[in-house]
Amino acid sequence: MSTPNRVYIARLAGVAVFDPNGDQVGRVRDAVARIRPTQRPPEVVGLVAEMPMRRRIFLSINRITSIDADAVVLGSGTLNLRRFEKRPNELLVLQELLDRRVQLEPGGQPGAVVDVAMERSRGGEWSLSRVAVREQSNRLTRRGHLHQVEWDRVRGLSGIADNRGTANLLSVLEDMRPADLANALQDLPDARRNEVAAALDDERLADVLSELPEHDQVEILAALDRERAADVLEEMDPDDAADLLNELPPPEQDVLLDLMEPNEADPVRQLLRYASGTAGSVMTSEPVILPPDATVAEALARIREEQLSPAVAAQVFVARAPMTTPTGRYLGMVHFQRLLREPPADLLGGVVVNDIDPLRPTTPLPEITRRMATYDLVAMPVVDRNNRLVGAVTVDDVLDHSLPRDWRDRDAVPAPGPAGETLDGGDG
Repeated sequence: MSTPNRVYIARLAGVAVFDPNGDQVGRVRDAVARIRPTQRPPEVVGLVAEMPMRRRIFLSINRITSIDADAVVLGSGTLNLRRFEKRPNELLVLQELLDRRVQLEPGGQPGAVVDVAMERSRGGEWSLSRVAVREQSNRLTRRGHLHQVEWDRVRGLSGIADNRGTANLLSVLEDMRPADLANALQDLPDARRNEVAAALDDERLADVLSELPEHDQVEILAALDRERAADVLEEMDPDDAADLLNELPPPEQDVLLDLMEPNEADPVRQLLRYASGTAGSVMTSEPVILPPDATVAEALARIREEQLSPAVAAQVFVARAPMTTPTGRYLGMVHFQRLLREPPADLLGGVVVNDIDPLRPTTPLPEITRRMATYDLVAMPVVDRNNRLVGAVTVDDVLDHSLPRDWRDRDAVPAPGPAGETLDGGDG
């Protein structure tokens, strides 16, 4: 495979990294450039790749044999598994330069960086060579002209960027899964992280907050105005919103709950009443619930809804009206595999299973884990003393609350050690 002599780095974000055997080892998240004491453009020394378990490592540019729009290929399967840490004389190209406010020479025309190219010299050295800058336009209906200019024709690329937008960085991050975007936000300075988070729409920000460590969730929420914070909490699953509010002082909880729509705040208030470490505190209050006279076809249509997580969509809970928690009398549940085997016109009341005792809101987490493992379930119903369904505990709820409290924090993730991968020396 051939490698072009000029590569625009924003186009590499998310590209898969492969070892010489064709096995994927991670994805590109940024490029590392070393600032030189002279006026020469920074030298590109490597890429930052994200491996499984959200670990970011350094890949020396000298170990890369091919770079293109579809793949980065390494020349060796031996990796330095130490977590990447930026050195004082280095910069992360996408994190630090994208959206930076600059001026074009000559004339000082203002603009913003939308991409940076690295170029390979005849001697094999890579350096930052060209910058794509979009002019600042004074017309609301027209985007400014895009310039691709040499590095030395741009003023404002060095030093601290005090005034940056977020549009171009968001365009690089937009295709990431919420967990990967949360991981990327953890690498940004606090002020930049809060700025990018605030630029996300409410639904996207709600998904990302659910994947962040508690301290980052609180800091991002605190940086929003209270009305916006309440809007984001409304977009979160009630159990995730309750977990986040539990990290705030009670007076702040009350303010945000009062700002939320009553129908969104009520299930969250209910969850906040349960003791920590119980079924009530970890359950979702919005499982899939249908009446016994609903058909198998209706149940299959319901669990196909895109917004449902796999764990929630794995089964339908059957209850008497009303269909919102707390429901009428709980009757049982039907797993999606059973639904696939039954005639579409059959009624749920005829295929419902009720031979497993449901959980109580006070059931402790170890007991929940034991029972789910015993019966090979991905979710269990939670009922109150009147046998009304109040929620369901799913396997992802159990995992989330069984892992160490800081498991989402990248700095707390232990180093992976798969067979065949060893530590060696290298930059970064």
